[in-house]
Amino acid sequence: MPPISELCTIQHKDVSDAAAIKAKNLKSTPKREENLPELTAAYKTIISSLGEDSEREGLLKTPERASKAMLFFTKGYQQSVEEVLNDAVFSEDHDEMVLVKDIEMFSMCEHHMVPFYGKVSIAYMPQGKILGLSKLARIVEVFSRRLQVQERLTKQIAQAVFDAVNPAGVAVFIEGVHMCMVMRGVQKIKSSTITSTTLGSFKENADLRKEFFDQVQN
Repeated sequence: MPPISELCTIQHKDVSDAAAIKAKNLKSTPKREENLPELTAAYKTIISSLGEDSEREGLLKTPERASKAMLFFTKGYQQSVEEVLNDAVFSEDHDEMVLVKDIEMFSMCEHHMVPFYGKVSIAYMPQGKILGLSKLARIVEVFSRRLQVQERLTKQIAQAVFDAVNPAGVAVFIEGVHMCMVMRGVQKIKSSTITSTTLGSFKENADLRKEFFDQVQN
């Protein structure tokens, strides 16, 4: 076996190499902000194509402001579930339903690129592991801050929770209001869209599924 001093040198080198690789990967990953000039030019074209004067005082800074806003609305493309969980998975002997209701959600419809918003409720049945409660809201942010359809969003949230803690079951319920229905098209101001996904025990056990839906709809 090598002497302790040599082992420390080897371990230090491994850590240094890992840090260098990580720094190199981060440096090589393009930041979306680098696309700001191109995005700004595109918004300027849109404004002109609408028949407006993109050079008038009120609209002069609008292309840049709109570009920065769109980058924020879609910031989920630069996030991952692993990143937002940040190892906040804990061992706990709890096997009853964990439910977080009415998580506020904002997203962008991929068909018309106008907002939809609403509330998300997430439940899971732990099997020895639990998530920090705020991390459920973080998972919602990762997937909602992208160009989306509500049906896919619901499934992605459910699968992410399932993958994170391997529970017996997961259930997700979303009620959303879509501006593409409110502002254009049929213009039904009071309409809302409900989607749900159930995995594992929530899908297999009708009583458990009913308990979840009763709680989120009350």
